[in-house]
Amino acid sequence: MKKDFDDRPTPGLKRREFLAVGTLPLVAALGPANLVGRREADASRSPQQPIRVGLIGAGANARAVHIPGFQRIPECQITAVANRSMESSRRVADEFNIPRAYADWRDLLDDDSIDAVCIGTWPYMHRTLTVAALESGKHVLCQARMANTAQEARDMLDASLRHPELISQLVPTSQTYRIDNALKRMINDGFLGEILSVELQRLQTRFPTVDGDLDWRHDVAFSGYNTLNIGASYEAMMRWLGRSNRVMAMSKVHVPYRRNGSGDLTSVGVADHVDILFELAGGAQVHMRASETTGLSTGNHTWIYGSEGTIHVDRRQNVFAGRRGDSELAQVPNPREAQAYYRVEEEFINAIRGIERITMAPFETGVHYMEWTEAVYRSSQTGQAEYLPL
Repeated sequence: MKKDFDDRPTPGLKRREFLAVGTLPLVAALGPANLVGRREADASRSPQQPIRVGLIGAGANARAVHIPGFQRIPECQITAVANRSMESSRRVADEFNIPRAYADWRDLLDDDSIDAVCIGTWPYMHRTLTVAALESGKHVLCQARMANTAQEARDMLDASLRHPELISQLVPTSQTYRIDNALKRMINDGFLGEILSVELQRLQTRFPTVDGDLDWRHDVAFSGYNTLNIGASYEAMMRWLGRSNRVMAMSKVHVPYRRNGSGDLTSVGVADHVDILFELAGGAQVHMRASETTGLSTGNHTWIYGSEGTIHVDRRQNVFAGRRGDSELAQVPNPREAQAYYRVEEEFINAIRGIERITMAPFETGVHYMEWTEAVYRSSQTGQAEYLPL
């Protein structure tokens, strides 16, 4: 019986079981479903036959978000789960009335009755599980962050391209679901004129916990080059403003030691504070500051400055804007019915059935944000600019 998702010993980490509302994975509702994407539906499948999903990794996010999401879809059934041990797999199976529990993810992939898998492990296993699942003939929905490194992300994309008959999707970031449509609409309508610069502040408001637990997000072995939530913030920003082509960064580990599962102080390899300067393809300069050591800060804010207008998003995701000639910013109406909403499991199942195209987030998007994330890390280590693509 294996106690982890690979053959390495289980680390002495305390996995935090929390789910912040502001970080739920959400996907934009952009209007009616796009019929028939680049991957066609399985012609051998009866329209009445449900899509059978297996879960690999069933932590807090899977239990709170993905399992209820799949179970709300009439054309879908969760039929199996493989967690970190048989004991934990059975607990999840019993809690959610899932028929089969596996101690080993390989056994789940060998189950020919399963059509698709939802991967909810830490990033270090995403490449291994995704490639194996696709080679087993199963569609893949993989939790963000995409992988530990850009090369692992490219390996995942290559595997998906070798299997164009299968759907490959990443869970998109949720941090801006309320404002995505409003910002895209204003920017596309030319409200800002030429975009000149952007300020993104992604700050926690708590003081650092010096003797805090060693979370997997602080461990390079399990999180890779992913730092804080910068990849998620960049992914969201790409939806409004497009991609970056040059990156410079400085980072700092303010809390260099944290306590592992045994209570011992362990060194931390992932920065808890980072400043990033990057350039967009259109020439605008962006400054992103992210930190979990900024006690009593003003939290998350976004400023987008253009030649003819300015947009500000406050910490509560209220949108304010003004144009040349105005004396101050005014709040922009953002009715709920015009906002994005969560439907990633529905989009995934619809894509498998051939009635919708994946828009958020295909593997191509994940490869780019992983290259950008790795560029941030490289620049912070060398002091040199990094150019994209890597």
